[in-house]
Amino acid sequence: MQDIPREQLSGSLRRGAVKKHVAAIHVSGKLTLLQRKLSNVLLLNAYDMLTREQVFQIDARTLCLMVGYNSNDMDTLKQSLRGLAETVAEWDMLDASGTQEWGVSSLLSYAKLKGGICEYAYSPALAEKLSDPQVFALINLNIQRRFTSGHALALYENCYRFVRTGSTGWWSLDLFRRLMGVADSSYYESYKHLNAKIIKPAVAEVNKTSNIIVTPEIRKRGRTVSEIRFKIAENPQLAILDIDDGAGLRNAPVYTSLRELGASDRLARQWVAEHGEDYVRGKLDYTRAQQGVKDPVRYLSAALKADYRAPEAAAAAAPVSERAGRLARIRDLVAARSPTQRDADKRLFLSQLSGAAARSDFERHGWMSALNFEAIEGFWRGLDPEAFEAE
Repeated sequence: MQDIPREQLSGSLRRGAVKKHVAAIHVSGKLTLLQRKLSNVLLLNAYDMLTREQVFQIDARTLCLMVGYNSNDMDTLKQSLRGLAETVAEWDMLDASGTQEWGVSSLLSYAKLKGGICEYAYSPALAEKLSDPQVFALINLNIQRRFTSGHALALYENCYRFVRTGSTGWWSLDLFRRLMGVADSSYYESYKHLNAKIIKPAVAEVNKTSNIIVTPEIRKRGRTVSEIRFKIAENPQLAILDIDDGAGLRNAPVYTSLRELGASDRLARQWVAEHGEDYVRGKLDYTRAQQGVKDPVRYLSAALKADYRAPEAAAAAAPVSERAGRLARIRDLVAARSPTQRDADKRLFLSQLSGAAARSDFERHGWMSALNFEAIEGFWRGLDPEAFEAE
Protein backbone atom coordinates (compact mmCIF):
# COMPACT_ATOMS: atom_id res chain seq x y z
CA MET A 1 0.00 0.00 0.00
CA GLN A 2 2.74 2.40 0.87
CA ASP A 3 5.25 1.81 -1.89
CA ILE A 4 6.09 4.70 -4.21
CA PRO A 5 6.89 4.10 -7.91
CA ARG A 6 10.47 5.34 -8.58
CA GLU A 7 11.66 6.80 -11.86
CA GLN A 8 14.82 5.24 -13.22
CA LEU A 9 17.44 7.96 -13.57
CA SER A 10 20.99 7.60 -14.82
CA GLY A 11 24.21 9.53 -15.30
CA SER A 12 24.43 13.18 -14.30
CA LEU A 13 20.64 13.46 -14.04
CA ARG A 14 20.62 10.85 -11.30
CA ARG A 15 23.50 12.45 -9.44
CA GLY A 16 21.86 15.84 -9.71
CA ALA A 17 18.58 14.51 -8.38
CA VAL A 18 20.38 13.14 -5.35
CA LYS A 19 22.53 16.18 -4.80
CA LYS A 20 19.63 18.59 -5.22
CA HIS A 21 16.97 16.39 -3.71
CA VAL A 22 14.10 18.84 -3.77
CA ALA A 23 11.52 17.53 -1.34
CA ALA A 24 10.56 21.16 -1.18
CA ILE A 25 6.78 21.11 -0.96
CA HIS A 26 6.13 22.78 2.36
CA VAL A 27 2.66 22.48 3.81
CA SER A 28 1.53 24.93 6.44
CA GLY A 29 1.68 23.21 9.80
CA LYS A 30 -1.63 24.61 10.98
CA LEU A 31 -3.27 21.22 10.70
CA THR A 32 -4.53 19.09 13.54
CA LEU A 33 -3.18 15.56 13.83
CA LEU A 34 -6.37 14.15 12.32
CA GLN A 35 -6.33 16.68 9.47
CA ARG A 36 -2.76 15.74 8.65
CA LYS A 37 -3.67 12.04 8.64
CA LEU A 38 -6.71 12.82 6.50
CA SER A 39 -4.51 14.63 3.96
CA ASN A 40 -2.25 11.57 3.64
CA VAL A 41 -5.13 9.13 3.22
CA LEU A 42 -6.72 11.28 0.52
CA LEU A 43 -3.42 11.50 -1.33
CA LEU A 44 -2.86 7.75 -1.13
CA ASN A 45 -6.38 7.12 -2.42
CA ALA A 46 -5.72 9.36 -5.45
CA TYR A 47 -2.06 8.61 -6.06
CA ASP A 48 -2.18 6.02 -8.84
CA MET A 49 -4.39 8.23 -11.03
CA LEU A 50 -3.13 11.61 -9.84
CA THR A 51 -2.08 12.84 -13.28
CA ARG A 52 -4.77 10.93 -15.19
CA GLU A 53 -7.90 12.04 -13.34
CA GLN A 54 -9.02 15.42 -12.04
CA VAL A 55 -11.58 14.33 -9.45
CA PHE A 56 -11.30 11.54 -6.87
CA GLN A 57 -13.82 9.82 -4.63
CA ILE A 58 -13.73 7.77 -1.45
CA ASP A 59 -16.44 6.39 0.78
CA ALA A 60 -16.86 8.95 3.57
CA ARG A 61 -17.47 6.36 6.27
CA THR A 62 -14.34 4.44 5.30
CA LEU A 63 -12.39 7.68 5.25
CA CYS A 64 -13.47 8.46 8.81
CA LEU A 65 -12.45 5.02 10.01
CA MET A 66 -9.06 5.26 8.30
CA VAL A 67 -8.10 8.44 10.12
CA GLY A 68 -9.69 7.72 13.48
CA TYR A 69 -12.93 9.70 13.34
CA ASN A 70 -16.21 8.30 14.55
CA SER A 71 -17.65 6.95 11.30
CA ASN A 72 -20.84 8.97 11.82
CA ASP A 73 -19.07 12.20 12.73
CA MET A 74 -19.63 14.07 9.48
CA ASP A 75 -19.34 17.47 11.16
CA THR A 76 -15.73 16.80 12.14
CA LEU A 77 -15.00 15.48 8.67
CA LYS A 78 -16.48 18.63 7.11
CA GLN A 79 -14.41 20.82 9.39
CA SER A 80 -11.25 18.92 8.52
CA LEU A 81 -11.88 19.07 4.77
CA ARG A 82 -12.49 22.80 5.11
CA GLY A 83 -9.14 23.09 6.86
CA LEU A 84 -7.36 21.28 4.01
CA ALA A 85 -8.97 23.54 1.42
CA GLU A 86 -7.77 26.56 3.41
CA THR A 87 -4.23 25.20 3.88
CA VAL A 88 -1.46 26.41 1.58
CA ALA A 89 1.16 24.18 -0.03
CA GLU A 90 4.22 26.06 -1.30
CA TRP A 91 7.20 24.88 -3.36
CA ASP A 92 10.46 26.46 -4.43
CA MET A 93 12.72 24.23 -6.51
CA LEU A 94 14.72 23.75 -9.69
CA ASP A 95 12.90 22.15 -12.62
CA ALA A 96 14.49 19.63 -15.01
CA SER A 97 16.17 22.39 -17.02
CA GLY A 98 17.64 24.07 -13.94
CA THR A 99 15.15 26.94 -13.89
CA GLN A 100 13.96 28.09 -10.49
CA GLU A 101 10.24 27.49 -9.94
CA TRP A 102 8.11 28.87 -7.13
CA GLY A 103 4.47 28.00 -6.70
CA VAL A 104 1.63 28.04 -4.21
CA SER A 105 -1.67 26.19 -4.09
CA SER A 106 -4.37 25.25 -1.65
CA LEU A 107 -3.88 21.67 -0.49
CA LEU A 108 -7.30 20.71 -1.89
CA SER A 109 -8.87 22.73 -4.67
CA TYR A 110 -12.30 21.59 -3.47
CA ALA A 111 -14.06 18.89 -1.50
CA LYS A 112 -17.71 17.89 -1.16
CA LEU A 113 -19.77 15.26 0.62
CA LYS A 114 -22.81 13.82 -1.13
CA GLY A 115 -24.61 10.51 -0.77
CA GLY A 116 -22.00 9.15 1.62
CA ILE A 117 -19.17 9.86 -0.83
CA CYS A 118 -16.33 12.32 -0.35
CA GLU A 119 -15.31 13.91 -3.64
CA TYR A 120 -12.21 16.07 -3.89
CA ALA A 121 -9.57 17.44 -6.25
CA TYR A 122 -6.09 18.95 -6.36
CA SER A 123 -4.98 21.85 -8.50
CA PRO A 124 -3.20 20.60 -11.66
CA ALA A 125 0.10 22.21 -10.63
CA LEU A 126 0.07 20.63 -7.18
CA ALA A 127 -1.02 17.24 -8.54
CA GLU A 128 2.00 17.25 -10.85
CA LYS A 129 4.35 17.85 -7.91
CA LEU A 130 2.66 15.33 -5.60
CA SER A 131 2.87 12.60 -8.24
CA ASP A 132 6.65 12.94 -8.62
CA PRO A 133 8.43 10.66 -6.12
CA GLN A 134 11.61 12.73 -6.49
CA VAL A 135 9.69 15.70 -5.08
CA PHE A 136 7.19 14.30 -2.64
CA ALA A 137 7.20 11.10 -0.59
CA LEU A 138 4.06 9.24 0.37
CA ILE A 139 3.78 8.50 4.07
CA ASN A 140 3.38 4.91 5.25
CA LEU A 141 -0.05 4.81 6.88
CA ASN A 142 1.04 2.02 9.23
CA ILE A 143 3.56 4.44 10.69
CA GLN A 144 1.22 7.41 10.58
CA ARG A 145 -1.29 5.66 12.83
CA ARG A 146 1.27 5.42 15.61
CA PHE A 147 1.63 9.18 16.04
CA THR A 148 -0.24 10.96 18.82
CA SER A 149 1.14 14.47 18.24
CA GLY A 150 0.48 16.67 15.24
CA HIS A 151 3.86 18.39 15.67
CA ALA A 152 5.65 15.03 15.67
CA LEU A 153 3.84 13.86 12.53
CA ALA A 154 4.61 17.20 10.84
CA LEU A 155 8.30 16.81 11.72
CA TYR A 156 8.30 13.22 10.47
CA GLU A 157 6.73 14.16 7.15
CA ASN A 158 9.17 16.99 6.52
CA CYS A 159 12.19 14.87 7.49
CA TYR A 160 11.14 11.63 5.78
CA ARG A 161 11.16 13.36 2.40
CA PHE A 162 14.91 13.81 2.82
CA VAL A 163 15.69 10.32 4.08
CA ARG A 164 17.77 9.49 1.00
CA THR A 165 20.08 12.46 1.48
CA GLY A 166 20.45 12.07 5.23
CA SER A 167 19.65 15.67 6.12
CA THR A 168 16.91 18.21 5.64
CA GLY A 169 19.37 20.99 4.92
CA TRP A 170 19.26 24.22 6.84
CA TRP A 171 15.88 25.78 7.52
CA SER A 172 15.45 29.26 8.88
CA LEU A 173 13.61 29.25 12.21
CA ASP A 174 10.81 31.24 10.55
CA LEU A 175 10.29 28.44 8.02
CA PHE A 176 10.51 25.76 10.72
CA ARG A 177 7.89 27.55 12.83
CA ARG A 178 5.63 27.64 9.78
CA LEU A 179 6.10 23.92 9.16
CA MET A 180 5.21 23.21 12.79
CA GLY A 181 2.18 25.52 12.68
CA VAL A 182 3.33 27.92 15.39
CA ALA A 183 4.44 30.88 13.25
CA ASP A 184 1.68 33.12 14.66
CA SER A 185 2.58 32.50 18.29
CA SER A 186 4.85 35.09 19.92
CA TYR A 187 5.63 32.52 22.62
CA TYR A 188 7.57 30.40 20.13
CA GLU A 189 9.62 33.32 18.84
CA SER A 190 11.93 32.35 21.69
CA TYR A 191 14.12 29.40 20.66
CA LYS A 192 14.16 28.28 24.29
CA HIS A 193 10.40 27.82 24.26
CA LEU A 194 10.38 26.37 20.73
CA ASN A 195 13.00 23.80 21.69
CA ALA A 196 11.37 22.79 24.97
CA LYS A 197 7.75 22.57 23.81
CA ILE A 198 8.01 21.64 20.12
CA ILE A 199 11.41 20.35 19.00
CA LYS A 200 12.37 18.02 21.87
CA PRO A 201 8.94 16.33 22.25
CA ALA A 202 8.53 15.95 18.47
CA VAL A 203 12.02 14.50 18.02
CA ALA A 204 11.42 12.06 20.88
CA GLU A 205 8.17 10.79 19.36
CA VAL A 206 9.59 10.50 15.83
CA ASN A 207 12.55 8.47 17.11
CA LYS A 208 10.33 6.24 19.25
CA THR A 209 7.46 5.82 16.81
CA SER A 210 8.77 5.83 13.25
CA ASN A 211 11.23 4.13 10.92
CA ILE A 212 13.73 7.01 11.06
CA ILE A 213 15.84 8.68 13.72
CA VAL A 214 16.25 12.44 13.54
CA THR A 215 18.88 14.57 15.27
CA PRO A 216 18.50 18.36 15.37
CA GLU A 217 21.44 20.68 14.75
CA ILE A 218 21.39 24.46 15.09
CA ARG A 219 23.34 27.35 13.63
CA LYS A 220 23.69 30.69 15.35
CA ARG A 221 24.06 34.26 14.23
CA GLY A 222 25.97 35.78 17.08
CA ARG A 223 24.34 34.39 20.22
CA THR A 224 20.95 33.88 18.59
CA VAL A 225 19.84 30.62 16.99
CA SER A 226 18.96 31.42 13.38
CA GLU A 227 18.71 28.07 11.55
CA ILE A 228 17.98 24.42 12.22
CA ARG A 229 18.43 21.19 10.32
CA PHE A 230 17.77 17.53 11.08
CA LYS A 231 20.15 14.69 10.41
CA ILE A 232 18.21 11.58 9.36
CA ALA A 233 19.08 7.90 9.74
CA GLU A 234 17.06 4.71 9.47
CA ASN A 235 15.70 3.33 12.71
CA PRO A 236 16.79 -0.34 12.61
CA GLN A 237 14.37 -1.32 15.37
CA LEU A 238 11.30 -0.02 13.56
CA ALA A 239 12.35 -0.30 9.93
CA ILE A 240 10.07 -3.34 9.67
CA LEU A 241 7.14 -0.92 9.63
CA ASP A 242 8.25 0.21 6.20
CA ILE A 243 8.49 -3.29 4.72
CA ASP A 244 6.29 -3.72 1.67
CA ASP A 245 3.97 -6.68 2.24
CA GLY A 246 3.62 -7.18 -1.50
CA ALA A 247 7.33 -7.22 -2.32
CA GLY A 248 7.17 -10.86 -3.38
CA LEU A 249 4.67 -10.01 -6.10
CA ARG A 250 7.42 -8.22 -7.99
CA ASN A 251 8.88 -11.63 -8.85
CA ALA A 252 5.77 -12.61 -10.80
CA PRO A 253 6.33 -12.45 -14.60
CA VAL A 254 2.98 -10.74 -15.06
CA TYR A 255 4.17 -7.93 -12.74
CA THR A 256 6.98 -7.14 -15.19
CA SER A 257 4.51 -7.08 -18.06
CA LEU A 258 2.23 -4.69 -16.17
CA ARG A 259 5.12 -2.33 -15.47
CA GLU A 260 6.11 -2.41 -19.16
CA LEU A 261 2.54 -1.51 -20.04
CA GLY A 262 2.84 1.60 -17.86
CA ALA A 263 1.17 0.56 -14.59
CA SER A 264 2.71 1.93 -11.41
CA ASP A 265 4.50 -0.43 -9.04
CA ARG A 266 1.73 -0.17 -6.48
CA LEU A 267 -1.07 -0.65 -9.00
CA ALA A 268 0.63 -3.67 -10.60
CA ARG A 269 1.07 -5.38 -7.23
CA GLN A 270 -2.48 -4.52 -6.22
CA TRP A 271 -3.95 -6.11 -9.36
CA VAL A 272 -1.89 -9.30 -9.05
CA ALA A 273 -2.74 -9.62 -5.35
CA GLU A 274 -6.48 -9.10 -5.86
CA HIS A 275 -7.14 -10.99 -9.08
CA GLY A 276 -4.34 -13.57 -9.28
CA GLU A 277 -1.67 -13.95 -11.94
CA ASP A 278 -3.73 -16.01 -14.39
CA TYR A 279 -6.69 -13.62 -14.43
CA VAL A 280 -4.49 -10.54 -14.81
CA ARG A 281 -2.42 -12.22 -17.53
CA GLY A 282 -5.57 -13.04 -19.47
CA LYS A 283 -6.86 -9.47 -19.30
CA LEU A 284 -3.40 -8.15 -20.16
CA ASP A 285 -3.33 -10.32 -23.29
CA TYR A 286 -6.85 -9.16 -24.15
CA THR A 287 -5.81 -5.50 -23.77
CA ARG A 288 -2.76 -5.95 -25.97
CA ALA A 289 -4.93 -7.51 -28.68
CA GLN A 290 -7.18 -4.45 -28.92
CA GLN A 291 -6.51 -1.89 -31.63
CA GLY A 292 -6.34 1.87 -31.08
CA VAL A 293 -6.20 1.84 -27.27
CA LYS A 294 -4.81 5.24 -26.25
CA ASP A 295 -4.46 4.55 -22.53
CA PRO A 296 -3.74 0.82 -22.02
CA VAL A 297 -3.48 1.13 -18.23
CA ARG A 298 -6.95 2.62 -17.94
CA TYR A 299 -8.32 0.10 -20.45
CA LEU A 300 -6.77 -2.79 -18.52
CA SER A 301 -8.27 -1.45 -15.29
CA ALA A 302 -11.71 -1.53 -16.90
CA ALA A 303 -11.05 -5.02 -18.32
CA LEU A 304 -10.16 -6.34 -14.88
CA LYS A 305 -13.24 -4.82 -13.28
CA ALA A 306 -15.75 -5.75 -15.99
CA ASP A 307 -14.12 -9.06 -16.97
CA TYR A 308 -13.73 -8.20 -20.66
CA ARG A 309 -13.64 -11.35 -22.82
CA ALA A 310 -13.45 -12.23 -26.47
CA PRO A 311 -16.94 -13.25 -27.74
CA GLU A 312 -16.08 -16.95 -27.94
CA ALA A 313 -14.62 -16.95 -24.43
CA ALA A 314 -17.68 -15.17 -23.06
CA ALA A 315 -19.99 -17.77 -24.62
CA ALA A 316 -17.98 -20.65 -23.17
CA ALA A 317 -18.10 -19.09 -19.71
CA ALA A 318 -21.86 -18.46 -19.75
CA PRO A 319 -23.02 -21.57 -17.80
CA VAL A 320 -21.29 -20.75 -14.51
CA SER A 321 -22.18 -22.30 -11.17
CA GLU A 322 -24.08 -20.48 -8.46
CA ARG A 323 -20.97 -20.37 -6.28
CA ALA A 324 -18.89 -18.96 -9.13
CA GLY A 325 -21.55 -16.33 -9.71
CA ARG A 326 -21.37 -15.24 -6.09
CA LEU A 327 -17.58 -15.08 -6.26
CA ALA A 328 -17.85 -12.94 -9.38
CA ARG A 329 -20.26 -10.62 -7.59
CA ILE A 330 -17.84 -10.31 -4.67
CA ARG A 331 -14.97 -9.65 -7.06
CA ASP A 332 -16.98 -6.85 -8.66
CA LEU A 333 -17.74 -5.33 -5.27
CA VAL A 334 -14.03 -5.39 -4.41
CA ALA A 335 -13.08 -3.86 -7.74
CA ALA A 336 -15.50 -0.99 -7.21
CA ARG A 337 -13.74 0.03 -4.00
CA SER A 338 -10.84 2.47 -3.94
CA PRO A 339 -7.35 1.26 -2.86
CA THR A 340 -7.79 2.81 0.58
CA GLN A 341 -11.20 1.21 1.03
CA ARG A 342 -9.82 -2.18 -0.01
CA ASP A 343 -7.08 -1.96 2.57
CA ALA A 344 -9.64 -1.10 5.26
CA ASP A 345 -11.93 -3.95 4.14
CA LYS A 346 -9.12 -6.51 4.34
CA ARG A 347 -8.01 -5.38 7.78
CA LEU A 348 -11.58 -5.46 9.07
CA PHE A 349 -12.26 -8.94 7.66
CA LEU A 350 -8.96 -10.33 8.98
CA SER A 351 -9.84 -9.05 12.44
CA GLN A 352 -12.96 -11.23 12.32
CA LEU A 353 -11.07 -14.46 11.51
CA SER A 354 -10.00 -16.47 14.54
CA GLY A 355 -8.27 -19.54 13.12
CA ALA A 356 -4.69 -19.44 11.89
CA ALA A 357 -5.57 -21.60 8.86
CA ALA A 358 -8.40 -19.27 7.87
CA ARG A 359 -6.19 -16.20 8.18
CA SER A 360 -3.39 -17.84 6.22
CA ASP A 361 -5.72 -18.87 3.40
CA PHE A 362 -7.19 -15.38 3.18
CA GLU A 363 -3.74 -13.78 3.15
CA ARG A 364 -2.77 -16.10 0.30
CA HIS A 365 -5.91 -16.00 -1.83
CA GLY A 366 -7.66 -12.80 -0.71
CA TRP A 367 -11.38 -12.55 -1.35
CA MET A 368 -11.25 -15.68 -3.54
CA SER A 369 -10.29 -17.81 -0.51
CA ALA A 370 -12.30 -21.04 -0.76
CA LEU A 371 -11.78 -21.86 2.91
CA ASN A 372 -13.42 -18.58 3.93
CA PHE A 373 -16.12 -18.43 1.25
CA GLU A 374 -19.09 -18.36 3.62
CA ALA A 375 -17.49 -15.77 5.90
CA ILE A 376 -16.49 -13.65 2.90
CA GLU A 377 -19.99 -13.76 1.44
CA GLY A 378 -21.46 -12.82 4.83
CA PHE A 379 -19.01 -9.95 5.16
CA TRP A 380 -19.93 -8.46 1.79
CA ARG A 381 -23.64 -9.02 2.32
CA GLY A 382 -23.27 -6.92 5.46
CA LEU A 383 -21.45 -4.16 3.59
CA ASP A 384 -23.74 -4.10 0.55
CA PRO A 385 -26.97 -6.10 1.01
CA GLU A 386 -28.47 -4.67 -2.19
CA ALA A 387 -25.81 -6.36 -4.30
CA PHE A 388 -27.24 -9.76 -3.37
CA GLU A 389 -30.96 -8.94 -3.61
CA ALA A 390 -31.26 -10.34 -7.13
CA GLU A 391 -30.67 -13.92 -5.91
